[in-house]
Amino acid sequence: MARGEPIRVLHDGFVPGRFAIDAYGRGGFRFAEMSHRGSILALPSGILAWPVVSAGEITADTLDKVVAERAAIDVLLLGTGASPVAVDDALRWVLRDAGIGLDVMATGAAARTYNIMLGENRRVAAALVAVD
Repeated sequence: MARGEPIRVLHDGFVPGRFAIDAYGRGGFRFAEMSHRGSILALPSGILAWPVVSAGEITADTLDKVVAERAAIDVLLLGTGASPVAVDDALRWVLRDAGIGLDVMATGAAARTYNIMLGENRRVAAALVAVD
């Protein structure tokens, strides 16, 4: 870390701020000069640990933090693991009712797309299931 840069501290699985995903795989992610094992939510407020292990565990309840930040999110990139998985229509309606678009893809594609959209200063969030 460069001299004078603020120290980023992980509090209860949360890193405040918007950060690109530097790497993914081996069951986790690298971002903000740190690494995390497990899935993550990348939200406008910061990146946080997400207790989802597989796409089958994704529900409206597991995305409640996304909906809570709906005023700052136009689209959610949902990385479902090694390959794209169809999501339940009820989940799509929860996000639609919150005014959030949904794009479902493999985690790697979602992480790369998130980085591009973040670089364009778009109102994007990502829910990324960790992959090996």
